[in-house]
Amino acid sequence: MRLLVDTHVILWGYNEPERISKAVSREMASPRNECFVSLASLWEIAIKARKGQLIAHDDLAARIEANPQLSFLPIAVDHVWRVRQLPHLHGDPFDQLLIAQTLCENMTLVTHDRAMANYGVSVLLT
Repeated sequence: MRLLVDTHVILWGYNEPERISKAVSREMASPRNECFVSLASLWEIAIKARKGQLIAHDDLAARIEANPQLSFLPIAVDHVWRVRQLPHLHGDPFDQLLIAQTLCENMTLVTHDRAMANYGVSVLLT
């Protein structure tokens, strides 16, 4: 299974791992699954950290990159263009891009946000 890890789950994994269920942690650690972090998530974290809305360690990107269980998912033209086809159920543009990436790449989104499933994406709830 190919997993796209939502922004808050990445932050929890590094700052509050106890917030991620044991079942989801097992799936993310399983060698049969591939886990990805969207560059959109890293961008969202950078913007929110700059605004003082969250604290992000300076080495977060390097930590993700060094983690053998995670790979960065670039933002592609088809991801961005797919957003225009989504129903307007969620106002967060970063979440909309993650949904579009999940659909385009045939992935499962690892999230705590139950509303993401309303877009018809496969979700693994934390």
